[in-house]
Amino acid sequence: MGTAWALQGHDENVDFPPIPSDHKAIQYQEHPADDPVARLGRQMEKGDGKLEFDPKWGYLPSVLKNLGINVDSQVLVFSKTSFQASRISPARPRAIYFNDTVSVGYVQESQVLEVASLDPKQGMVFYTLDVGKSAAPSFNRQDMSCLQCHMSPATLNIPGIVVSSLYPSDDGSLGLRAFATDHRTPLEERWGGWYVTGTHSTMVHRGNASAYNSAIPSGADLRGSQNLTRLDDKFNTSAYLGTTSDIVALMTLEHQTRMTNLITRMGWETRVAAEDGMLEELRSRLDSGIAEMVTYMLFADEAPIREPIAGVSAFTKTFPQRGPRDTQGRSLRDFDLQKRLFRYPLSYMVYSEAFDSLPDIAREGVWQALYDVLTGQDRSPKFARLSAEDRRAVWEILRDTKPTLPAYWKSSASVP
Repeated sequence: MGTAWALQGHDENVDFPPIPSDHKAIQYQEHPADDPVARLGRQMEKGDGKLEFDPKWGYLPSVLKNLGINVDSQVLVFSKTSFQASRISPARPRAIYFNDTVSVGYVQESQVLEVASLDPKQGMVFYTLDVGKSAAPSFNRQDMSCLQCHMSPATLNIPGIVVSSLYPSDDGSLGLRAFATDHRTPLEERWGGWYVTGTHSTMVHRGNASAYNSAIPSGADLRGSQNLTRLDDKFNTSAYLGTTSDIVALMTLEHQTRMTNLITRMGWETRVAAEDGMLEELRSRLDSGIAEMVTYMLFADEAPIREPIAGVSAFTKTFPQRGPRDTQGRSLRDFDLQKRLFRYPLSYMVYSEAFDSLPDIAREGVWQALYDVLTGQDRSPKFARLSAEDRRAVWEILRDTKPTLPAYWKSSASVP
């Protein structure tokens, strides 16, 4: 949820035309939500779930626990890119906690928690939860105010979320041009307006700094802002559940936001085309969308990491523990952090309910395209960075951990 502001990024010149959210095939606002928060809400209504109130933190710890979100995922943004902008500043950053499907935003002295939750077919659904103690706390859906920012070119014109980088002023107000960032973005352009904890050798990012300065090429004075492992000299860290804004968690969130948006976009486009009887006419567009998704899934367009990166929270350890793992103990969640984000270059979002909920024609197209790349039938230059070892590892991990693979994947003996 955020204020209306211009946001640019890698996709600003790519054609992702708006899709009517009230189209018969979508009915975003009319269709009952089936995201994790909606499911939790239904459990609470039946008495099968409960939010516990904490005297200091309100419902935040219980919300995270009920939704399966770890505190070590905490990242902190001090730019005023929320509808609660007046409460956010470098001294009072907004905390975001996330897992594969839900993001929870916490702002000091706010009246609400902000929640974005992934419906497998509809995309992100937005909620608030009043923080005051209540006999019957409930999540309140917030479509109109949130979609002003969260259904825009930056989110591929579907309900989604985005990580931004900008030049903030001393109080966190929006400065000059803002970017949507993801794993394609060079490190030196990332995290303007965010706190970042972790080490990254001589590589430079825009985090931990404010005050735009036209005399400095980066736009901000970055002295003293790099390789920070603690933030207690920036603000009162005891006002948050965690004390860090982990660099590895930030990089993971960046990858995940666009991956999720691509999946949602593919689902919306395909369902609308099918409803309108236009699948054949729009086949080339569908194929282009599949190619775009597969390129991103395989990290073929990832900005290289030139030097080792290390986080400071437990996120680097706990995230891979979620698996699944193949018979050799490998997982798509295993980090590399030496030359790239993940050890095995295929997005863990392949396990998501959203991916599995893609219309058959789209999902089967993605599987075929992945098969062609991993087996070497597609030798496009953009996949050149995928070594034979990478392709084989991803192939083997999928065969062991993805039961719904097409039959032809399982009948093939191995990657050549």
